[in-house]
Amino acid sequence: MKTLCEKFSVSERRACQGIGFARSSLRYLPKWRNGEEKIRRRLRELARQRPRFGYRRMTRLLRREGWRISYKRVHRLWRAEGLKVPQNRRKRRANGHRRHACHKLRAEHINHVWAWDFIFDHTINGGTIKCLTIVDEYTRECITLDISRSITAEDVIDRLAELFVMYGVPKCIRSDNGPEFVANAIQGWLSSMNVATLYIEPGSPWQNGYAESFHSRLRDELLNLEQFENVRHARACIAAWRDDYNDDRPHGALDGLTPTEFARRCADSGRVGAGDCSPEPLTEPDLWAHIRLFKLTVSKQLQLFRGPHRVKVVPTSTQTDQAFGEPRISIRSVNAEARTAFPVTTNSIGRFPGQPAGNTAT
Repeated sequence: MKTLCEKFSVSERRACQGIGFARSSLRYLPKWRNGEEKIRRRLRELARQRPRFGYRRMTRLLRREGWRISYKRVHRLWRAEGLKVPQNRRKRRANGHRRHACHKLRAEHINHVWAWDFIFDHTINGGTIKCLTIVDEYTRECITLDISRSITAEDVIDRLAELFVMYGVPKCIRSDNGPEFVANAIQGWLSSMNVATLYIEPGSPWQNGYAESFHSRLRDELLNLEQFENVRHARACIAAWRDDYNDDRPHGALDGLTPTEFARRCADSGRVGAGDCSPEPLTEPDLWAHIRLFKLTVSKQLQLFRGPHRVKVVPTSTQTDQAFGEPRISIRSVNAEARTAFPVTTNSIGRFPGQPAGNTAT
């Protein structure tokens, strides 16, 4: 109303007549009854003592104390104070089943089943650190050990995208029913990548035995021996331990071989153990799915530069690669603002089926 009076240079009476608004409503001020402030104060005290009581029970308590008050009045004051009984959160139905246990569905080759889980520790000042662990159940190789104060479902998706480019896409991923693993975002993304999710029964960590066994080694050989100053120190120590675990530490289940040696022998021989160890060859749709995933991963990594980026993925072949028929990936990212090219070094993502040496695809 004040804005109308100033804009059109009219009185309050004329402005109310123009918009059809009653002046009595404009100048109305609520009138509180005598003693309501005491009732409101007492309601707040009772709400702190009995947080699960609603306004009806509060009315009975006030009447027992000698207040002559109705349910409607208590309800009005209850709402004015913003008091509300917190609703019990409905428990999520677990997706796990005993048929997904590690002794029921065993890994038969490389990238058949990955096991992932979280393990926690703390720094010297008491801060919690969270570690995402992923292990290939067939080779026992530690795929990744990611350390951070907090790891959300989106962080897990970003990390999985990088690992799928580096190691290939697994057929299954086994995990418990943690909130990060059962999130709709992760389930939808893994479904789009044709990766099956194997959720174990709630309260049955032994069904994810490979992850639990790896955690026991990690805690016994590193976490119980080291005191981390900060997250950076923890990342450095855990990265060094992971390299030693994969490359130098003999594994009893692999006849004394290290996970890296076992994976190398598996790839060279073609058959190790009960199943075929060599990954299935990529089909033409899988090829372009890998390229799109590769573009997405590189685009996320280039966010440190300002401005939008255009990522060009080009499978090329050198003389060395032509001898083995394995084209490699080269990337050229152009900053749209600075018009500057930033070369990115990448590794091979595998052989492209039906792709003759020297052909390019963008």
